[in-house]
Amino acid sequence: MYRSHNCGELNASHINQEVTIAGWVQKSRDKGFMVWVDLRDRYGITQLIFDEQRTDKTVFEKAKSLGREFVIQVKGTVIEREAKNKNMATGDIEILVTEMTLLNAALTPPFTIEDETDGGEDIRMKYRYLDIRRNPVKNSLLFRHKVAMEVRKYLSDLDFCEVETPYLIKSTPEGARDFVVPSRMNAGQFYALPQSPQTFKQLLMVGGMDKYFQIVKCFRDEDLRADRQPEFTQIDCEMAFVEQEDILNVFEGLTRHLLKEIKGIDVAEFPRMTYDYAMKTYGNDKPDIRFDMRFCPLIPEGGTFEPKGFPVFDDSEIVLAINVEGCANFTRKQLDELTDWVKRPQVGAKGLVYVRYNEDGTLKSSVDKFFNEAVLKTWAEKCKAKSGDLLLILSGETNKTRTQLSALRMEMATRLGLRKPEVFAPLWVVDFPLLEWDEDSNRFHAMHHPFTSPKPEDIKLLETEPGKVRANAYDMVLNGNEIGGGSIRIHDRELQSKMFSLLGFTPEQAEEQFGFLMNAFQFGAPPHGGLAFGLDRLVAILGGQETIRDFIAFPKNNSGRDVMIDAPSVIDGSQLNELHIKIDFTS
Repeated sequence: MYRSHNCGELNASHINQEVTIAGWVQKSRDKGFMVWVDLRDRYGITQLIFDEQRTDKTVFEKAKSLGREFVIQVKGTVIEREAKNKNMATGDIEILVTEMTLLNAALTPPFTIEDETDGGEDIRMKYRYLDIRRNPVKNSLLFRHKVAMEVRKYLSDLDFCEVETPYLIKSTPEGARDFVVPSRMNAGQFYALPQSPQTFKQLLMVGGMDKYFQIVKCFRDEDLRADRQPEFTQIDCEMAFVEQEDILNVFEGLTRHLLKEIKGIDVAEFPRMTYDYAMKTYGNDKPDIRFDMRFCPLIPEGGTFEPKGFPVFDDSEIVLAINVEGCANFTRKQLDELTDWVKRPQVGAKGLVYVRYNEDGTLKSSVDKFFNEAVLKTWAEKCKAKSGDLLLILSGETNKTRTQLSALRMEMATRLGLRKPEVFAPLWVVDFPLLEWDEDSNRFHAMHHPFTSPKPEDIKLLETEPGKVRANAYDMVLNGNEIGGGSIRIHDRELQSKMFSLLGFTPEQAEEQFGFLMNAFQFGAPPHGGLAFGLDRLVAILGGQETIRDFIAFPKNNSGRDVMIDAPSVIDGSQLNELHIKIDFTS
C-alpha cells in the first residue's frame, strides 16, 4: 500500500511505530549532515528527517535532490520532535525515514504553493490544479462539500427525494440566453442546456413525487461578475399540496440548520418584507439589514419639495436621504470623494448633497445658501439624526434615485466596516410584482418566470390592471445577497394559458413551447410550489466571501473562459459537418 497513515493524523501516540506515508514535498531544508522535508497531502503536513548517521546513504542522497512538489512515498519510524511546533497538528513528532520512493518528479511550480502565494489570479486560474493544493482553495472546496452534505441530510430527513432531471432540453424564449447544443442525429435542430429544471420538477409533482430536490448544475449564457458563472449549481426543490407559508417554513428551517451546523450560529429573527417596502426603504429587493441607514424621504410621496428655491430638488420626483451615524467629522476631501464616487457611470448620480449635524448641535450643509438652519433641522428630525451624524442626500427620478442611493448606502457600509462577514442577517422578500413592463419590446415580461402563480386575491386584476398583480413569489436574502427564490406555481391549464397570453405568446407559440406542461395539467396537477438556492453563492457567504470562484473547483474567468483547458475553442470542420453546421467567417 502507498500509505498506512495520512500526513495530518500522526501524533505522540504513534511514537516508535513504523509508518508509510505519501504526498508532495512542501519544502526541504538541507543542513549538510541532516535534511528535513515537509511532506503535504490533503490532510496536513508531516516533517520527515533524513540523518546522515541513521539513514541509508542512498536514501540520504536522494533526499538531498528532492525539489518542491516532488511526489514521494516514505517508510520510517515516528520519533519525538526535539523542536516541537505548536502550530502544526503533527508538530510533536517527525518521521525518521528508512526508505523513500520517488513516485514522480515535478517541474518548479509557476507560483508558490503556500497559503499566501505570489501567484496572480490569471496564473492561478491557468494552473488551477496547483492552486487547489493550497489550503485556502482546498478548504473552500471541503467547506462546500460540508454544506452540500448538510443540505442533503436536512432535506432527506424531511422525506424529500433527490431526482435527476435531463441536461439536454428544449430552448425557451423567456429568461436569460440559453447555451445551445446541436443535434447530430436531427439535422438543424438543437437542444438547450437547462437554466433550471423548472418544468421537470413541476412534472414530477404531477407525477406524485410530492417532495423533490436536486443539487443540480444549471447554465446561462450571460455576462459574468464576481457572484455569477456561466455554469452554476442550484439546490433545487419542489413540493406538492403546499401554500407559500409551508415553503417558507421548510427553507427557513434549512437556513437555520446550515447556520447552526456550519457556523455554530443561532438566528433569532427571520423577518419578512414586502417587495414594495424593500424598494422604498432600501432601494433594492435584496437589502442588507446587518446595518440601518434606511431611506428617509424629504418629499412626501406624490408631493413637492418645500421650501422651493433649489432647482435640483424642485425639479426632482423624489429627494431621499440616508443618516450615516457618527460621520459628521467627515472632511471636505472625504465628502468631495464621495460626490465623485456617486457621479461615476456605474452609479450615475448628478451630485450629492450633505448635511453635517455637528457635535455642538449646529448644522452645516453643502446647500447652505438655499436652506437655513431651521430647514436643515427639520431634515435631521425626519431622518432621526442626532449630533455627530451625517445626512447624504440624492434626488431625481424615483427609480434611478433609489438605485443610486442603495449603491451609496452599501458603499458607506463597506467603508465603515458594517458589512461584517461573521454576522448573518437573513430575511424573506415577498409579494413581488407578477409582471414588469419592458419599453423596448412593448410588452410584459414575467418578473420571475411564466409559471409563477398570481396571488389568489389579485387574479381578477389580470384582465384589467395586470401591472398591479402581485406574484405568489418569495426570495431568500442573506447579507444583501439573493441566495434563493421561488414561488407557488400555476397548476391550472386555463390560468397558465392566460399568463402566456399576457406575456405575448400566441396560442400556437404557447402550445409549441410549453404544450407538454399544459397537457400534463389536464391529468390532475396538484397545487405545488418550490424554491431554488444558489449553492455557489450560499457557500461563499457562509464562508465569509463575496466572490464564488474559490468555492468552485474549476471556475471560468470574467470572459467565460476556462483558461486551464482553453475553452471554448474552435472545433474541427468535420465535426461541424456532422452537426450540419456551416460557419461563414467572411461575413
